[in-house]
Amino acid sequence: MTGGGGEQGFASRVPESRMEDIAATGVTTVLGLLGTDGITRSLENLYAKVEALNEEGISAYMLTGSYSLPSVTLTGSVERDIALISPCIGVKLALSDHRSSHPSVRMLTDAAAAARMGGLISGKKGLVTIHMGSGEAGISPLFEMLEQSDIPIGNLLPTHMGRTDALFAQGLELIKKGGNIDLTAGDGEAAQRIFEAEKQGIDLERITVSSDGYGSQPRFDAGGNCIGLGWTGTGVLMEELQALVQRGMPLENALIFFTRNAANRLGLPASKGQILPGMDADLVVLEDNWSVFGVFAGGNELRWDGRQLKKGYFS
Repeated sequence: MTGGGGEQGFASRVPESRMEDIAATGVTTVLGLLGTDGITRSLENLYAKVEALNEEGISAYMLTGSYSLPSVTLTGSVERDIALISPCIGVKLALSDHRSSHPSVRMLTDAAAAARMGGLISGKKGLVTIHMGSGEAGISPLFEMLEQSDIPIGNLLPTHMGRTDALFAQGLELIKKGGNIDLTAGDGEAAQRIFEAEKQGIDLERITVSSDGYGSQPRFDAGGNCIGLGWTGTGVLMEELQALVQRGMPLENALIFFTRNAANRLGLPASKGQILPGMDADLVVLEDNWSVFGVFAGGNELRWDGRQLKKGYFS
């Protein structure tokens, strides 16, 4: 939400998100985190952005850490960040990517254990979100960690799991063991992977789809040189939902990857993800052509008839 990028120098940093742009795509809840750049992008900046979005009407949460281990933190430790910072629900790290710090299984275990402890103390999920690159090892280090420790498998959420066939196959094995995976929206890739999983009888409740919105989308050549960089917003989520329905999945089934499943992964099943008494009134009204007609976030009307009714501070 503070913008990613930076792989092609300072000028390539992605702009910050705006509440109006998020709401326009029908998104009412966001999770912010740092990516490749944990140096010029700070957790202090991320925390301020999270609180700003909450003030503007979007439900916003955050992860401590970045691509590297040991994790950058606000209070000096992962467990303290999660326990003491209200919107912080977990930690971010990266695996099998040339931009990661190539952590050992011991370092992974320590980070996951810290997130677990912080979550227990504060009654939060203690989520460990793992950016997955296309390295040959894939999620093998996670399997090793699970074999060598008592870390609950449900606290781990590897993302970008559809980027290669081999990585996706490992993800399905993780699900069979009781774990979860996240797929990145864009060009119908997530929808395609979901149908592949369905054909194999995989528990679809264990799959989520996220936008990676405002993160960078770099392209690297065989030598590891960045040869181009793009970025996307949160609108790709609606595109994936549309792709699922147009290919024959009932809307009520297609919605779970973006709503109920996501709320369960973030540890928010009591307030998010379903339309029930006592839940947050996060509601999206769609036109027949899938355009967003209206948005209510926490019961507050943000958009109606395609017009933004509530705007950010500088709009």
